[in-house]
Amino acid sequence: MKANANKKVKAPLTVEQKIKRRTFISFGAFGAMGLGAVASWKWLLAAPEETPGITGGTRVPLRRALNKTELFFRNFFSNKHLVKTYPVADAAKTPRVNSLIGIEDDENFDADDWKLTVKFKNKTNQYISLEAIKALPKTEIVYDFKCVEGWDEIQHWAGVKLSDFLAHFKLEEEAKKQYMGLETPNGSYYVGLERESILHPQTILAYEMNGKPISIDHGAPLRLIVPVKYGIKNLKRIGTMSFSNNRPRDYWAEQGYDYYSGL
Repeated sequence: MKANANKKVKAPLTVEQKIKRRTFISFGAFGAMGLGAVASWKWLLAAPEETPGITGGTRVPLRRALNKTELFFRNFFSNKHLVKTYPVADAAKTPRVNSLIGIEDDENFDADDWKLTVKFKNKTNQYISLEAIKALPKTEIVYDFKCVEGWDEIQHWAGVKLSDFLAHFKLEEEAKKQYMGLETPNGSYYVGLERESILHPQTILAYEMNGKPISIDHGAPLRLIVPVKYGIKNLKRIGTMSFSNNRPRDYWAEQGYDYYSGL
């Protein structure tokens, strides 16, 4: 009993001592994470660059991570996943113009002579006029257009569902392939899309913006609107369309961006 009585009982920590201890632990953990992040960043910068091809411009480990992320979202993806839509009144009255890559030759472009060229392997191409496209049922969408640069804007678009277009022009067999490639008439800008996004019910070939024909800067006479993707995939002034089971080339993926670029 005496031995127990001689034991010193630790006094409880004061509030100030508790705060100091928690602060020390927090700063220690923060410092360790910071050092880990710096070490990881240095490791990534020292990693070899990927071999340029359909994708390019980034480090091998990062590209592997992006590819695994794409596979996850493609497996998770569902046409039941719809982006949020808004009333027409919420749409920007003067929509922002961003990139003009692929449509710089405005002075030489004649919208009246435009036709969409559908390219096939080992057979004659198909040429489709804007009038033929506009004869199909019109679909409108007002949604939050998002850019990889960090800005977003509610925009109002109208056109034909891409799935309706494919069915009407008897392109269902082509659309069973894994990818679609789209390019501007001059070939300067190009994107690749996986089948799930092509057939998504909100993906449209747009010819109107805010109830009027699309302006030249926004991609007249026909552009892609795919709400489940960032703006870099929403090709302006579609010139050619093709289908493949291999990834088509993609402008920004060649610069190091994520090929999938989904939301």
